Amino acid sequence: MFTGIVEELGEVTAVEKLGDSSRFRLRGAVVTQGARHGDSIAVNGVCLTVVEHEDDWFTADVMAETLDRSSLGALTVGSRVNLERPMAVGERLGGHIVQGHVDGTGEVIERKPSENWEIVKISLPADLTRYVVEKGSITVDGISLTVVEAGPDYFTVSLIPTTLDLTTLGRKQPGDPVNLEVDVIAKYVERLLGPQGAAK
Repeated sequence: MFTGIVEELGEVTAVEKLGDSSRFRLRGAVVTQGARHGDSIAVNGVCLTVVEHEDDWFTADVMAETLDRSSLGALTVGSRVNLERPMAVGERLGGHIVQGHVDGTGEVIERKPSENWEIVKISLPADLTRYVVEKGSITVDGISLTVVEAGPDYFTVSLIPTTLDLTTLGRKQPGDPVNLEVDVIAKYVERLLGPQGAAK
């Protein structure tokens, strides 16, 4: 379980193709502190398992399903990535409940800079629109964000300077893909209501 509060901006240092999967080597001095084989680390919002690690890097295997459903397949050597370790029991929940299970991908449509913040417009797959509401939470590349506007096929978020400086969203340009994870509580509510509630 994660919170969507990015701990550091890491970097892909190697990509090894393994048939229908890939092994990524990623640099991240903060998230590797105390890391052990089998630990989880979120990479651009995708929960991955540590295979090997040293002082400031770790490797993780990414299966075909993850490569197909997320933007990780587009990563190359030198790509910057958002990194977060799982939340420890008893710690503050600074963002919202994030599973690290990507629901789909969107694309940055446009950026509107302001004096002290920036509005970013992101496309939204049709099957996810019902989970996105104004002032609700959404995870974009592993970042817990508040929805400003929820359109029919897009949403917008307002980014403060800290988010722009310390995450990949400060560098993403129109056309760049992003991983999306909607609020898991909304999905559980829909499931509990059944077909009648989901159809409304």
